[in-house]
Amino acid sequence: MKFGIDLGGTKIEGVVLDEQGNVVERRRIPTEREGGYDHILSRIARVVTEMETATGVIAESVGIGTPGTIDPPTGLMKNSNTVVLNDRPIGRDLERLIGKPLTLANDANCFAVAETLMGCVPEQVPDARVVFGVILGTGTGGGVVVNGKIIGGAQGIGGEWGHTFLDHSGGYCYCGRVGCTEQILAGPSLERYYLRMSGRSLSMREIVPRYRSGNDPAATRTLERFFHYFAKGIANIINVLDPDAIVLGGGLGNIDELYTHGVPQVVDHLFNPRMDTRFLRPKLGDSAGVFGAALL
Repeated sequence: MKFGIDLGGTKIEGVVLDEQGNVVERRRIPTEREGGYDHILSRIARVVTEMETATGVIAESVGIGTPGTIDPPTGLMKNSNTVVLNDRPIGRDLERLIGKPLTLANDANCFAVAETLMGCVPEQVPDARVVFGVILGTGTGGGVVVNGKIIGGAQGIGGEWGHTFLDHSGGYCYCGRVGCTEQILAGPSLERYYLRMSGRSLSMREIVPRYRSGNDPAATRTLERFFHYFAKGIANIINVLDPDAIVLGGGLGNIDELYTHGVPQVVDHLFNPRMDTRFLRPKLGDSAGVFGAALL
């Protein structure tokens, strides 16, 4: 049995998978992060205990997907939007609390490894050795999987595509730098751009239909900008990693035109006359994070 926990900002989800990858047990409770660091840890421990009771199996180890990254030299959490976790030894503290070994990885890495081992990749590119998993949603991130293993890197920032430089027009990022990919391609960034172009504050769910209608110039400019900079940004990944497959996750990854309008532009920015990398739609949906945690 494989036990996994997906620690989100609003919910903690747990899953137990059998040897065939079937779901044996599942739990979901609110994170209640307003309760603070120790309270969040107690909630995680509660989910593990409940799943052990429900299955009658004592977990030998637990994989945990986190909204941030463990800094390898210090073991402290960094870059988490659940800020009470930052600069805390969450792995060590949880191991003491739960009483068993843990493996932690950030949520984008969990998404990438789940789709690589259980999701769309084995079905469509079964011989893939290098996979890049993309998150395009409220934020922008990524995960690198090579031969079925996450490449976290010496500093724990492997795959952090969202904070690579893309264009100065993105302006200042919360990380302290200018022009980060996330400040151009993430949903809130696109919505801010539309607001500047139109004077109206709309969500991407509202902007995309306006783009498709062809009657809203601001929506057209917003989506065309999205496709253009997506192509430039993901071409940098291909030029460095040359992955066999790229999986496009997150809410913006569901926009059909990203495949028909954005992906074809990628080849314009490659150090190659053609593009052999396959772009795939994810198969596991919201389950990818917790499945990936179990696979850790």
